[in-house]
Amino acid sequence: MLCALLALMLAACGQDDSVRFAPLSRDAVVLVIGDSLVAGTGAPAGRGWPEGLALRTGWQVVNGGVPGDTSADALRRLDGLIAEHQPQAILIAIGGNDFLRNVPQDVTRGNIERMIRDSRATTGHVGLIAIPAKSVGAALIGNLSDHALFAELARTHELALVPEIVADVLSRHELRADRIHANADGYAAIADGVTEELARQGWLPR
Repeated sequence: MLCALLALMLAACGQDDSVRFAPLSRDAVVLVIGDSLVAGTGAPAGRGWPEGLALRTGWQVVNGGVPGDTSADALRRLDGLIAEHQPQAILIAIGGNDFLRNVPQDVTRGNIERMIRDSRATTGHVGLIAIPAKSVGAALIGNLSDHALFAELARTHELALVPEIVADVLSRHELRADRIHANADGYAAIADGVTEELARQGWLPR
């Protein structure tokens, strides 16, 4: 019985090793930078997940999504967005176009790490939204999974990580506008998942 109890305690300890953050104010400016999945391609204007995140949290969420952007494109835009909006938190949701275009993983990692460093120079509230790995087979059977790069970067840099949400939505036909974009219901599901995960990690007061 003692061995079983110890095993349960160890398992419980391993269930949640995410970093904890202080709550943001309800009117905090939160910058979300990314590509078409941030811009809301596939849904009516204003129905992307950053707009949904704003509705759920009260935060002033800046939608910094540009369709077609790679990590290199987003990196070039980041400093200007930070200077313009002076955010209290930054969420990085980029990489899908790198994967689709077979950009070398070291290049993508380097670009995102530079975005992390630039973001950290502005705020301690920096998070990554995990993006699915490229897999034609997984996309066809509705079984996408996160690219391992995001969990690796979150561990290395002690960032907030929102895992599995985008992969889950893009695995479900009824939540997609096309093979690589969500529809309005899909973006609402992403907004729900991002809100829940960031609250769990302390960004929102309980």
